[in-house]
Amino acid sequence: MLSARSLFQEIHDDDEAFRLFCSIAAKGEDQGGWENGRISRLVTDQVLAPKVARHGADEDKHGRIFNALLHKRGLEPVDVPGDTDYTMMLERQGIGLAHSRLRRDESLSEYDVITYLAHSRVTEQRAAEQMQLLKKVFGDHPEIGRAVKMISNDEDNHLAFCHEELLRLAAAGHGRTILRILQESAQAEVRTYRDVSLAVMAHMGRILHWPRAKSALLAAGIHAVYAYERVLGWRRMTTLAMPERLNALGGQAPQESFA
Repeated sequence: MLSARSLFQEIHDDDEAFRLFCSIAAKGEDQGGWENGRISRLVTDQVLAPKVARHGADEDKHGRIFNALLHKRGLEPVDVPGDTDYTMMLERQGIGLAHSRLRRDESLSEYDVITYLAHSRVTEQRAAEQMQLLKKVFGDHPEIGRAVKMISNDEDNHLAFCHEELLRLAAAGHGRTILRILQESAQAEVRTYRDVSLAVMAHMGRILHWPRAKSALLAAGIHAVYAYERVLGWRRMTTLAMPERLNALGGQAPQESFA
């Protein structure tokens, strides 16, 4: 039976598929770490800055975790195919703050901060959902269970942070701007997620020698998810609610070993 559990287990059990999976994940986390690190140095709000820095530190940690999982199996990262680079594909569509902007040593405007938080609210929704799925599949796994739980908890914190900060800015009169950017970001994200998912499954299919019927079935499933998200599902990424975890990124990040 074709299921998320059987699919992820198949990828985990094959060294080359696992290398690609972890390499893609590590690169995305590394990019997120760099972006948040730069943003933390460019924001003028001294309350927000350390929270953004904590966000970046978490993303850097996640990148190290995925690389550590590779090293435990005696594997090295591989070059990530361009068609699987979720972060850069979103940037090329004008979603979020461009890397060229972040490389300039100029303070971010309030609009820039809203753009960053709205983009993060959308992408962290996806990340939190993906990690919840991985936790369901691998949460009790002796090799990777602890790492998956740690990352999942962090992603939930990141999503809570975005909700809380955007609600604060909405209360300050930026509600319409926030909603517009959330909607633009969500609609672009579901397209990008579809394209990246199709690319990742194509690469995995070649590595794992999937029969044409299996690849076609997986592609059909990805298109079905996109059809739902394009019409209705994207809206879950545009709502805001006060999270149960308040000040989720306040204070210092816990020093946890994942080796």
